[in-house]
Amino acid sequence: MGDVKHLTQTNMTKQEALHNISNLSALVVGDVMMDAYLFGKVERNSPEAPVPVVMMTGRDERAGGAANVARNVQALGAHVHLATVIGDDPAGIRLLELFKARGMGIEGCMLSKGRPTTVKTRIIKDEAHMLRVDEETDEEISSELSASLLSSCISILDNNTIDVIIFEDYDKGVLTQALISGLIGEAKTRNIPVAVDPKFKGFLNYPGVDLFKPNLKELREGLKRAVDIPEGLPSAIEALHEKTHPIVSLTTLGRFGMWVHAPSEGEVHTHFPCRPSKIIDVSGAGDTVIATAALMLASGASPSHIAETANIAGGLVCEHSGVVTVDLNTLLSEI
Repeated sequence: MGDVKHLTQTNMTKQEALHNISNLSALVVGDVMMDAYLFGKVERNSPEAPVPVVMMTGRDERAGGAANVARNVQALGAHVHLATVIGDDPAGIRLLELFKARGMGIEGCMLSKGRPTTVKTRIIKDEAHMLRVDEETDEEISSELSASLLSSCISILDNNTIDVIIFEDYDKGVLTQALISGLIGEAKTRNIPVAVDPKFKGFLNYPGVDLFKPNLKELREGLKRAVDIPEGLPSAIEALHEKTHPIVSLTTLGRFGMWVHAPSEGEVHTHFPCRPSKIIDVSGAGDTVIATAALMLASGASPSHIAETANIAGGLVCEHSGVVTVDLNTLLSEI
């Protein structure tokens, strides 16, 4: 796919591509979780151990992981369908309620008895992130459940106009090799672009996708090599392209910005510096970047416009505490 297929590009501006997003619909497939927050203040230490006592002042819960990618898709004005497996437990049921309340397509959301829903509980003092407690499993779903999830995804493609498929991998076991290869095959047949936000275990399981978005740590661990920046990036990213053949790779570099490589599109090893901002919390920034990049891709934007816009969107969410989204008007005002 990568070295023979080209992106459908026009001479549209970044603003035109962003405005076109409201006409699009995405299918997000991957690991979802509950992001729970306990907010409080600290006025004393515990007499039981040398730890602070947090007096709670509030709590919140938000759909996270692949569901946060879906939330970002909606915030940018597009429609979204979500496909995943969650536990048949109180947290899983609550997640379904959150999906329904936000108007997400949930035909592809499956409940599994005996499989715990991933819950990440963060304790926040003022705007400081003090502690996180995780409840989860990373056991791969069964072959039967994987086949059922693939069937649900194909049904969504059959019954809806889907403009882009986004794989969001958090290494929690939903994205099996069979599901990935089956859905990529369907996407190729239907000429639907595919974007991937990978993790370590299945890093090389996405051959021939349109857009591949690792961060620096994932690039290092996925390729099993040291990567110095910026000197080591070109050879490492070329190795990535040799192994997985994406049309576009966007490698996020934290405070160093983003590196885009799309040789078939004439965009070769281009660095976009990080947007100047006050970094408060990087949680969820990767979800915002992949959602923005995938929708810009589906909108017909060039690789440089995809990278510039996604880079700005990722920086904007880092200016806030907790996992937040960026709406279209805010992003347009920064472009």
